[in-house]
Amino acid sequence: MLRKKRARALIAGAIAGTIIVGFGLAGCSGSGSSSAASSAGGAAALPAAQASGAAHAAANAPASGFGSAGSAGASGGGTGGAPDSASTSKLTPSAESIIYTAQLTVRAKDVSAALGHATQIVSAAGGYVASETASNDPDHPASATATVTFKVPVAAYQPTLASLSGGSVGVQLSLQQQAQDVTQQVADVASQVTSDEDAIAQLRLLLKDAGSVGDLLQVQDQINTEESALEAMQAQQRALDHEVSYATVTVTIVGPKAPAPAHKQKKTVPPGLASGASGGWHAFTLTIDWLLAIIGAVAPFAGALAVLAALAWWIRRRLRRPTAPADGTVPAE
Repeated sequence: MLRKKRARALIAGAIAGTIIVGFGLAGCSGSGSSSAASSAGGAAALPAAQASGAAHAAANAPASGFGSAGSAGASGGGTGGAPDSASTSKLTPSAESIIYTAQLTVRAKDVSAALGHATQIVSAAGGYVASETASNDPDHPASATATVTFKVPVAAYQPTLASLSGGSVGVQLSLQQQAQDVTQQVADVASQVTSDEDAIAQLRLLLKDAGSVGDLLQVQDQINTEESALEAMQAQQRALDHEVSYATVTVTIVGPKAPAPAHKQKKTVPPGLASGASGGWHAFTLTIDWLLAIIGAVAPFAGALAVLAALAWWIRRRLRRPTAPADGTVPAE
């Protein structure tokens, strides 16, 4: 009976302890949620699924230094919520990355005045002059020419091009436009930059745990190599970003008597008897030219071979000729 009473007392104590611990955990979670709500300044509470997921992630977070550093970087950086410099340097490419270029040719009475007016139009749109070349003869001002390359923000590309070709700069002679899609290239470069940054971060962690001097130097050399590759990719990324952000407009201004730059266009000739005969004659003459060239190349060697062949035939004939006996008798056959 005494043993049964002790067992019942132990079971009752265990049940009471479980109930107390459960109430204590509920009180702790309630106080934590109330403090979070007060710090949020009266904001709406998170959904139950999101809150439980966050609690599960916090409970399962690794206790090592690497895990804590990764969680801190993911939450936005160090003290005061400042963003990580490595994360801010990773540029996310836009949905479409297109490089716009255009070539415009106009004829103006005064090339210098037209060039100044074109520069004003581009400057008002937020662009700038990338390069400029001019040819001006004081004795023949009507034959002056000028070529200037503008960089125009993509947002103002079409309005600026319309202003330049609308007649205020000069009479339009030709206009060509191109659009190159580099979305995949921009995405590849951004991915490579991210990979290089992650590799450098991992190597720096290994550098802290390097034991010997040899390991330290090896890891440092690898870091230097990765940093050089990262700088090259970042330079390519900046160049691509600039090309995508600014359209290139090349304007050629010619004077009243200056010849306009010729734009060669390939003429397509329809097939027919004349084109077939012309092609056949061209092939025939080309074949004759090649044959004559081969004959001319082989002729010197052929002459030398002919001389050697004649010499060999003469020697062979001399060797086959029968010799007469010394007593003058004719040998019997």
